[in-house]
Formats: sequence, C-alpha cells, structure tokens
Amino acid sequence: MTGTAVPLPRNRFPSVGEILESASAGTAIERFGRQATVSAVRALVLEFKERQMTPCSALEFGEKAFAKLEAGANPHMKPVFNLTGVILHTNLGRAILAEEAISAAIKAMRMAVTLEFDLGTGERGERDDHLRDLVCELTGAEDATVVNNNAAALLLVLNAIARGKESVVSRGELIEIGGAFRLPEIMNKASTKLKEVGTTNRTHSKDYVAATNPRTALFLKVHTSNYVIKGFTRQVSTHELAVIAKQAGLPLVCDLGSGTLIDLERFGLAHETTVTETLKAGADLVTFSGDKLLGGPQAGFIVGRRSLIEKINRNPMKRAMRIDKIRMAALEATLQIYRNPNRIVGQIPTYRFLSRPLDNIRTAAERVTAAISPALRQLFKIEVTGCESEIGSGSLPLEKISSAGIAFRSPTKRGGKQLQRLAAALRNLPVPVVGRICSNALVLDMRCLEDEAGFISNFSHVDLTGLES
Repeated sequence: MTGTAVPLPRNRFPSVGEILESASAGTAIERFGRQATVSAVRALVLEFKERQMTPCSALEFGEKAFAKLEAGANPHMKPVFNLTGVILHTNLGRAILAEEAISAAIKAMRMAVTLEFDLGTGERGERDDHLRDLVCELTGAEDATVVNNNAAALLLVLNAIARGKESVVSRGELIEIGGAFRLPEIMNKASTKLKEVGTTNRTHSKDYVAATNPRTALFLKVHTSNYVIKGFTRQVSTHELAVIAKQAGLPLVCDLGSGTLIDLERFGLAHETTVTETLKAGADLVTFSGDKLLGGPQAGFIVGRRSLIEKINRNPMKRAMRIDKIRMAALEATLQIYRNPNRIVGQIPTYRFLSRPLDNIRTAAERVTAAISPALRQLFKIEVTGCESEIGSGSLPLEKISSAGIAFRSPTKRGGKQLQRLAAALRNLPVPVVGRICSNALVLDMRCLEDEAGFISNFSHVDLTGLES
C-alpha cells in the first residue's frame, strides 16, 4: 500500500469517512465493494475502542481493514494432504475423484448440458436416463435411480413403499452412522413404523415370519458396515430373507451402505458383498453410496425391480433429493471406468490407494523424511515407521492394511503437548497436513500421498514458533 501515515492526536480516532478516503481503503472498495469495506472499517474501529487500543492513522486503519477483508475472502473449505491413513475419510470429503470424472464435471459447469433434454425428440427428458442403462449393466438390476446420498436413498425407498405401514428389521442391524444419525430416526422421518425382530446378537428366520402381518410393507436388511458383532451370533442371510419375503408377497430392501461393484478380495481384503451378489441373492431393491467404495461423488443409488423403482420415482420427495448436473456428469464418467475392470485400479484413486505396494509407500516415506529441514530434526526424533491404514467411511471396519509413514517423536517430558503443537502447525500450512497422533508419536501415513514434490515444498513452511518446548 502507498501513502503517508498522518499522526493523530492521542486518543483521537479518524472518522470512517477519513479512513475510506485512504489509498488502502480505496483498494479494498475496488476489490470487495463499498458496503463490505465500510462494515470492516467500522468493526475495526469499534474493536480498537472496546479494547482501549491506541488509535492509528486513517491509512493504517485502511490497511488493516483491507487485510481483514482479504483474510475473510480465503476459501473456508481448503484442500489438505490426507495423511491420516484413512483412505475414505468422511471429515476430509471421502473419495477423491478420477480425472475423467473431474473433467466431466468441469465441462458440465462450463456449458449448458442435456440434463433433462432429449436431443432425439427435442422435448423434456429424464435425468436418470444418463445413468440408468450404465448402472443396470454394471449391477444386473432391472432399473435404477439416483439421489443425493445413501441416507436419502433409504429414506425415499421407505417413504415410497412403506409409508404408514411397518418395516421389519433385525435389532442387530439398527445402525448409527456418522453424526449420531440413526436408522430408527430415518425410518420415523420416512413415516414407516419400525418393527424390530430378534436380539442384538441373534436373529432367526422364524422371527421375520412371526413379525409378518397385514400391516407389514417390507423387510429391510441393513449391512452393518461400520461395526461387527462377534461371538454367539446368528443373522439371516439375504437369500434366506428373500425366500421369506417372496412367500409373504413382500419386497426385500437391502441397504449396503458403502456398496461395491467389485470383489475386494483382489486387494487382499475380506470379501464385501457386492451390489450384483445382493440382487442375485433375491433382494428386490438395493441402496448404496456413490462416494465411498464406488470412488465417485456423493450420491445414493437405488437399484432393483422396475415396478418398485417406478413407484419411488413418482414420490414427490424424489425431486427434493435429486442430484445436479455436475455430480451427474462425474458419476457417469466414474461408472464408465467400471466397464473395463483393468482400468479401475489405475484410474480410480480409492483403488489406487488400496492397491499401492508397501515397498512403494516405504520408499516414498524415506524420500520425504530425507527432505525434512534440519531445524525440525533438532526438535523431534523423525523416522520412517510401519503403520496401518484403513478404508474408512464405515467400510470393513476391522480390516487393516500394512502401510508406512513418518513418525515424529518428542524428546521432552512434555512430549504430548509438543506433538499437539506440531499437529496444529501442520494444519496451519498453506496446504494443511492432517496426520494422526498414536503411540506417543505424530504419524504421517504416506499411503495417500501422490504429490511428493508439492508436499515437500509445502512442508518447508512449517512455523517452528512455540515448538521448542
């Protein structure tokens, strides 16, 4: 900023008008508008007065107001380096999209698209048409529709099919997902009555049969993807429940939560029932997420029997839950990758991270460790360490994947507080770095780090202030 700071008498504040005439305030007005600048100036002067601070010149007030407006204009949602070891971290946005999906989303943002326009007839079309055939091809379903997330998908299914009637579900499947969001509450909002059967650890076929009555609308089976009950347990399989549902003339709805289109055993993980397997086992409808194991943007799929999908699409709630053109484009591009199984690992980041060889991760950790500044090495013991990654977002909660990372350990007696300050300093970098503190160390899991050069350059900006003790 240019201009000369004119000293003022002690305790004499410049007027708002005087401040607005300064060069710095003029620049602020040009960039942020007069109203925003006036508000910032007034707030700043008020803060000085309330805190009994010594007033400064009009120019300096203008500069401070400009700095405040600039800071407020920075994006609140920032890109971060996810080094937590959780591949699909719910709090960090879950799946990173494939480049094809990103390109498709950008095109949809830049131009008008045929979201609900039929080029053949020149009349209004259906947005589900862009995905229906592709989803049915990949899952074997008769029909499909998509909404904004899986919770919405289940809410819509229950409201469309079981409104005012009972939905039968095992007590051991009454899940709670992130944010204390519980299945019974979803069912209540869907205006269906929860009919619990069995116990927490054991549910039998006879329990579903006994619960069936003229008020029963459907059987609901929920995949307990974010926890596992072990020991003296019994649950009714999808196939068994499908037989019971068919005999009762009722639909079977299966909520898979994460949902996967491929067998995870190819990555050395436990088998996770796929959407196709669930449909083949007899489910009439299956709901699953788009932004977890599918590796796409946030969405909720409903696939299965055509007559039920048609009924769901007639529900007025469907319009409130539909996805926009940007996510539609990204989803279509993501699903296209699945048509060639050989492309999945190379092009969908979720599976690229899952399949990354341990030696590759360790070598990357060694390169990054070697680039850490001597000043930081004087404060912490830094070494490459073995660690464990996980899928996250409620997917295979007991599965751990061997990984490697960088461990920062404090040599001081108050090491815990020093590690907390280091973690805070890393979160304050130009591109925040998020790791995890465990076993008296701050660990940065390298599994999901691909931009090594960018990370090393970013890491050089660590503020060492306050880390000495």
